[in-house]
Amino acid sequence: MSTFITDPLSFPTSQAGDRPARVHQSNSGPSPAIRWGRWFDWAERRRQRLALRELADDKHFLDDLGLTREQALDEANKPFWR
Repeated sequence: MSTFITDPLSFPTSQAGDRPARVHQSNSGPSPAIRWGRWFDWAERRRQRLALRELADDKHFLDDLGLTREQALDEANKPFWR
């Protein structure tokens, strides 16, 4: 239930030593910048895992990375959000 206050003098006032009253209520979700940042992280992770899947058959690249074929495929098969 919402309450509308039309008289500005009825707002609570703060006194010395009081913590300021919160005037604005923010939404409960993360800010859009955080959501976009997460999306870009997921897109990059997906791109890297697709590239790793392509390298899984090349033993020389895997040796350079220090991975076995099984480790590379296990990582490449993870969903992008993990």
